[in-house]
Parts: sequence; C-alpha cells; structure tokens
Amino acid sequence: MIEILVVDDHTLIRKGMKQILDDTGDMRVTGEAESGALAIRMAQENRYDVVLLDITMPDRNGIDVLRQLKFNQPHLPVLMLSMHPEEQYAVRSMKAGAAGYLSKQSAPTQLVTAIRQVASGKKYISSELAEQLADGLSQGYRELLHQTLSNREYQTLCLMASGKSLSEIAEAMSLSAKTVSVYRARLLEKMKLKNNAEAVRYAINNHLID
Repeated sequence: MIEILVVDDHTLIRKGMKQILDDTGDMRVTGEAESGALAIRMAQENRYDVVLLDITMPDRNGIDVLRQLKFNQPHLPVLMLSMHPEEQYAVRSMKAGAAGYLSKQSAPTQLVTAIRQVASGKKYISSELAEQLADGLSQGYRELLHQTLSNREYQTLCLMASGKSLSEIAEAMSLSAKTVSVYRARLLEKMKLKNNAEAVRYAINNHLID
C-alpha cells in the first residue's frame, strides 16, 4: 500500500485527490496538510511513501517546502502539483529535488501513474514536458535568463508580472517591502533589464504567467 501525504491549502482539492487515490486499490491518503509548516512537521512525525505538494502555499513557497522536506528526508519522493503551466516551474522543481511535476489540469488522468512511478524510485514528467525538453536539447540547450534567478527572485518576477504592487508582493511572500525591493533589484540586474516594464514584458513573452 502506497501511503500518501496531500499538501494543499484548498480543502476541496485535498478532498478530490483523496477520493481519486482512495478509490485506487494500492494507494491510501493517510495525511492532509493545508500549510507548508504543517506538511514539514507531519512528514517528520509520520511515515509516508509519497508527498503530493502544491507549489502555491499560503505560508511558504512550495519550492522552499520541498527543499526542507528533502533536507529532512532525502529519500522521500515529493511529487509537485501546480495550476501553473509546466514550463514555469517543472524544471525548477526537479532541480530542487522533486521526484516529479504534474499540472492540476492533467492531475486526475496522470496522478495515479505518477504516484506509482515516484513511489518505485523513478522520476515522473509528462510526455508534453519530455517533448519540450527534447526539443530544447535538439536545438542546443541555452539557459533562459529567468532560470538564473533564485527561487525568491523568480517568485518576485512572477508576482510583478501578474500586476501586484510592491506591498502586495511583500504580503504574498511574507517578507518586508524592503526585502522585496532587494530581490527586484537583483533580478533586474541578473536579467539585464532596465525596469519593471521590461521584466513584465519578458515574463509575458516567456509564458511565466497564465
């Protein structure tokens, strides 16, 4: 039996995942967490075979939660779930230690397959993402500017591009406005952009926002 911890701040999504998985003969949801901090604590106190982790959490960015889970338990497979398109977070998640990445739109059809795969010690990526990666290799790999950013800088870029003000970004990231300003300055410097408008244009052109 594959025992699973589902981490998502939306109760309906957790219940939906639980229903899908509990209807599968070889899986059972034995834990639910609505925040990153609770997920980290539950993973330390209980045994799970797989963690399903949403990237967009209210208290901590999902990538940060992933890093902490992998630091505490390096062999625990973590499958990332997100409403964001794969090209936005998949590679970043895998680099941070995720065993796989699944968009919520495709989750119902691919979820069971993905869990079985990561529970057996393998990695999981969708056929669509595999094709994108293969295309990139065949054209000669070139790291995109946004892939050079830290997770906090990248999160700042995405929130800027979605139209949020400095204070709204600070609130969303649970940081001070001064700290967010530092991240903004760093990302503009790293990406060789002159101002916020250029950063927003870059994010739109590279499909970093829905």
